[in-house]
Amino acid sequence: MTSQSTPNTPTPDQIRRAPKVLLHDHLDGGLRPGTIVELARDAGYTGLPEADPDKLGVWFAEAADSGSLERYLETFSHTVAVMQTRDALIRVARECAEDLAEDGVVYAEVRYAPEQHLDGGLSLEEVVEAVNEGFRQGELLARESGRRIRVGALLTAMRHAARSLEIAELANRYRDLGVVGFDIAGAEAGFPPTRHLDAFEYLKRENNHFTIHAGEAFGLPSIWQALQWCGADRLGHGVRIIDDIQVKEDGSVELGRLASYVRDKRIPLELCPSSNLQTGAADSYAEHPIGLLRRLHFRATVNTDNRLMSHTSMSKEFEHLVEAFGYSLDDMQWFSVNAMKSAFIPFDERLAMINDVIKPGYAELKSEWLFRQTASTSGSVPEEG
Repeated sequence: MTSQSTPNTPTPDQIRRAPKVLLHDHLDGGLRPGTIVELARDAGYTGLPEADPDKLGVWFAEAADSGSLERYLETFSHTVAVMQTRDALIRVARECAEDLAEDGVVYAEVRYAPEQHLDGGLSLEEVVEAVNEGFRQGELLARESGRRIRVGALLTAMRHAARSLEIAELANRYRDLGVVGFDIAGAEAGFPPTRHLDAFEYLKRENNHFTIHAGEAFGLPSIWQALQWCGADRLGHGVRIIDDIQVKEDGSVELGRLASYVRDKRIPLELCPSSNLQTGAADSYAEHPIGLLRRLHFRATVNTDNRLMSHTSMSKEFEHLVEAFGYSLDDMQWFSVNAMKSAFIPFDERLAMINDVIKPGYAELKSEWLFRQTASTSGSVPEEG
């Protein structure tokens, strides 16, 4: 069911309360500005461009809003700098889970690169264990405040480095201890995913899951390599698949071979609208490919990417899409179910989340709309027949 068949446009409050699923969110891209300031003070880090939390938050959004993926990635030097101790990692992960739960996210896969958090003397294993502990603390605090969230970790290897097999092995060791999969990230141009084939071959032999950042800034060759050479389960972004879709003057649509493959195989696209605008992958929300991809029934999902840099949340992402495309609660449910189907947890647990959490949550929101409509017309007096 699409927004064309029902007028139940969600309010901002309903969007916030709706059960949402997040597959693409970077831990080092979602810190609270106040936390950055405090951790920098504790660590003796003097490189922050602003010491006031409000001004710092504005700086991150403006610095990331350059239209360049490379410039966008530079902002992470500050967040990573304050995430070099066990206590800092626990705090950041705990607050991440709390913030997502507060925003109505019921399931999230949050990614980070363990190799970037070793400057304070931690081992790779200590980094993973600290982040996992933070997520568990955040889940507990959310539950105590009347909200529910489950957070899984994705371990990321950096494309420009040479530690991908080591990080893949790390992800496999912790796969039953809070880590649900693997990823590679960083600048796409000049660093194709095929440089890390040994990591992907290892994960496939171990029957483990992985997603690959592809099709954000580099285009179709990046997507093709991620799928056909590396065997990715999902595409991190994948927005440039639109380059293989032709919309003709009469409104008909023709899919190229790669786009057809992605749709036919139900390969999930981890789309991040606000981030895509910042990095130049789309010019506006109304022109973002997600509108066409949703209409063509690709396995499209909505994500935040970096909540700090994009000054966003899952609720804000959906607010933009509701305004741009007139999406309804049914559309929101469609995106959320798509994401839950694509998560890296076991099938029975995904199914339970869909049937016992997501669908009932949206049914309740739709019932609110029905009662509101009834109340708005209850004062009218029918004409005598």
